[in-house]
This record gives sequence, C-alpha cells and structure tokens, in this order.
Amino acid sequence: MPNVQLLLDRKGNKVHSVPPETTVDRAAEIMNEHNIGSLLVVDDENLKGIITERDILRKVIAAGRKPETTSVKSVMTDNLWTCTPETSLEDISDIFKDRRVRHLPVVTDAGELAGVISIGDLNAFRLEGQAVMIEYLHQYIHGAA
Repeated sequence: MPNVQLLLDRKGNKVHSVPPETTVDRAAEIMNEHNIGSLLVVDDENLKGIITERDILRKVIAAGRKPETTSVKSVMTDNLWTCTPETSLEDISDIFKDRRVRHLPVVTDAGELAGVISIGDLNAFRLEGQAVMIEYLHQYIHGAA
C-alpha cells in the first residue's frame, strides 16, 4: 500500500521553518519566496506548530492585526496533526478530509522531522496514477500505435 515515504521520495523532504518569534510579514515573505502554503514553527529543533496562509488571513488580516508586529507564535496552530513516513496515503487522505487540514508534518518514530506533505502533494500523486491508467486503457481499447 502506498505510504507517505513514497510522496517524500517524489517531492523531497526539504522543510521550511521559522522560529516562533518571527513576524507574520516575514513568514509570508518566506512562503512567497518558496511558493509554499505553510511553514513549520520550530524552536531548538522542536516542532512547536505550523503557520499557514489561512492562519495569516483569518487570524491576522481579517482580525485587523498588523503582520509586521504580530509574531508567528501568537497565530500559529499548535495543536498539530502529524503522520509518519509509514502512514498510508489512505490514512492521510482521511486526516485531510476529517480534520480539515491541508498540511501534515511528517515525523519519524524517533521524533525527527522528515518533511511536510500537503493535500496538493497527495492530489498530484493521485492524478499521475489516473493519467497512467487512462493511457493504459486508451492503448487497450485502441491498440498500440
């Protein structure tokens, strides 16, 4: 059964993170620079939370707070859902759907950060599989050219 490690092998395990004291405007700049939708919040190599584009919109912009003076710590999500490299893709799909999260930190059994998986990563993987199946069926129906 396909698991999270398969997604990490395809996309890489680069983790973008910031310390809790980082301002929200700096976090947004980093997300924009790397074309990502979240940053892990890490303090002394310990995972403390996650800040997402949605957090910035809801907890800062819509709340009338100033991004240049608001710390990531004050608006991050600290009640994190995580997965392991061995977690099945079916299980992370359920987490994304049931918990209404879009990003999952991947943590090893030893507690080390192994990457981040997004719902977009999962969807891209599934679409690739469907494209392969469609091509196979096309070849089957119409014969090899």
